[in-house]
Amino acid sequence: MELEKLAKEDLIKIIRMYAKNWLAHDGCWFLAAEKRHGLEEAIQIDKEGWKKFTTVEAKRIMNVFNIQEGSGLEGLEKALSFRLYATINVQEIDRISPIKLVFKMQTCRVQAARERKKLPHFPCKEVGLVEYAGFAETIDPRIQTKVIACPPDDLERDFHCGWEFSLPE
Repeated sequence: MELEKLAKEDLIKIIRMYAKNWLAHDGCWFLAAEKRHGLEEAIQIDKEGWKKFTTVEAKRIMNVFNIQEGSGLEGLEKALSFRLYATINVQEIDRISPIKLVFKMQTCRVQAARERKKLPHFPCKEVGLVEYAGFAETIDPRIQTKVIACPPDDLERDFHCGWEFSLPE
């Protein structure tokens, strides 16, 4: 296969291209669902899809990078850095304490594109809650997820969305 013959720089390019293609497909799918069913129904369908996909993505990352189930915030921090989003978005992870981690999507490709087009931010909070909580719980069922801020929340901040992950004391 040609993939095995690629230089490191080209492998990085192809990974970024694949991630952009995946996100473009997600956007095209959502727009088609919204056109056919309206925004609210499309969001509900999207939540169902993300509930399944986020678990699949987390399990594959865990398998490939040897992240054990129940590995706490250490496992989550490592897994977040291998998500498709991490390839094409600007994100930041801060370990606030041994039992608390804050994840911020500094620049989200979807929201940045909408800003460039002078469109309102996509209201992704509902879907994000399903996505991020499901991802974290797949890594470790003890992890609790709380939204810091996410559209449609007011965007008077220096990041597109933020999430707090914690373990019970």
